[in-house]
Amino acid sequence: MAHAHTHRSLPTAGLRHRKRLTFVLVLAGIYMLAEVAGGLLANSLALLADAGHMLTDVAALGLSLFAIWAAQRPATPRRTYGYHRVEILAALANGATLVAMAALIFAEAYRRWSDPPDVKGGLMLAVACGGLVVNLASLWILHGGRDESLNVRGAWLHVATDTLGSVQAIAAGALISGFGWKWADPLASVLIGLLVVISSWGLLKDAVGVLMEGVPAHLQLDEVAEIMATVPGVTAVHDLHVWTITSGFVALSAHVVVEPECPEDVLWHVRAAIHDRFGIDHSTIQVERTAVPRPTGVSHGGGPPATPGVGCEE
Repeated sequence: MAHAHTHRSLPTAGLRHRKRLTFVLVLAGIYMLAEVAGGLLANSLALLADAGHMLTDVAALGLSLFAIWAAQRPATPRRTYGYHRVEILAALANGATLVAMAALIFAEAYRRWSDPPDVKGGLMLAVACGGLVVNLASLWILHGGRDESLNVRGAWLHVATDTLGSVQAIAAGALISGFGWKWADPLASVLIGLLVVISSWGLLKDAVGVLMEGVPAHLQLDEVAEIMATVPGVTAVHDLHVWTITSGFVALSAHVVVEPECPEDVLWHVRAAIHDRFGIDHSTIQVERTAVPRPTGVSHGGGPPATPGVGCEE
């Protein structure tokens, strides 16, 4: 049997966007304090809910930056893949935090719905407008990394729901200032909570999928097998597994059965095929030769019979 185990050492996708995360962390931290002060002065649950969500943004961004740092630690004999999965754990924690925050918002909104307190709509409106500007700037900064890193995507989703929350708070502030509709504040809080739950679901689903070592969403296992089988000399592919180590780091392992007279470089052609078509660089491939029929009348001299899976040594 021949094996090929190849990979390259690359910075994670999150590492390329570390500066973006740091800058957004500073913005979110500063405006979170402003929203807390504004929410207390205006007696607005919507503003406090938005500030609470921004607190989770700060925690999520800090966790994302820590995960990026931890992922760069070298592999050890006990952790042969290093600490890449820390980024996925951070994304999972971010999603779970979003759901918990939504539950708290719903509980407080329910309490206020039956007896809406007085809210200073004008102050609420002004603070919410400032929050919208900060969130839009943060979204623009993080936009370039959200499709590359699940960790960065988690932070982006936090900010995105904050942006929608600011819009809800602005609408509630305008209704309270213009019409005195105090119920608009708890209603806006409920809508913010629903947005938080919706945005967190996809993140949790993707993070759990990576931890369960599922096939990446952009790949089809049958298609990968078909591409490998088109390599001259390959007759079958089995025990094929494709999974994600962390965002942008896909791994593959497989057995390929080849013809008895296979070219010696068949293994490298298989590797090139999956790299060129799917961009997979980290692969562990075992080559097995099909059984060679033993000519009639030829003795093995008392030795063990010939078995498949020997040959094509690289």
